[in-house]
Amino acid sequence: MFLKLFSLFLIIPVVEIYLLLKVGEIIGALNTVLIILITAGIGAYLTKSQGFRVLRQIQDATMQGYMPGNELLHGLFVLIGGFALLTPGFLTDTIGFSMLIPQIREIYVRIAKGIIRKKIQQGNIQMRMYTDFR
Repeated sequence: MFLKLFSLFLIIPVVEIYLLLKVGEIIGALNTVLIILITAGIGAYLTKSQGFRVLRQIQDATMQGYMPGNELLHGLFVLIGGFALLTPGFLTDTIGFSMLIPQIREIYVRIAKGIIRKKIQQGNIQMRMYTDFR
């Protein structure tokens, strides 16, 4: 797991720098910076609106008396997408925007649920239920 994360945090910045330099060569440095700033602004707005939407869904689920597991995963991916959009770069922007589109985010949620289910079946994750909330 450590090696995968280390590779991810090493490869993504290298790819981002490469893409920024190539795009900068084609459209110019100022235009590249403007695109980065505009996508960060749009991303912040979308993250806020999607975040409030997911929060309402979580509240509705708890008011109806069931655990909002699916909604919490959607919230996690909205948060990750927001962070990705605030990170300068075209690759992270693409990933971030994809996490803010509900239909595409559902794919991420299904993948995450599959991974969690597999970890539970392997005994790597243990679930405990507590019913007494004091």
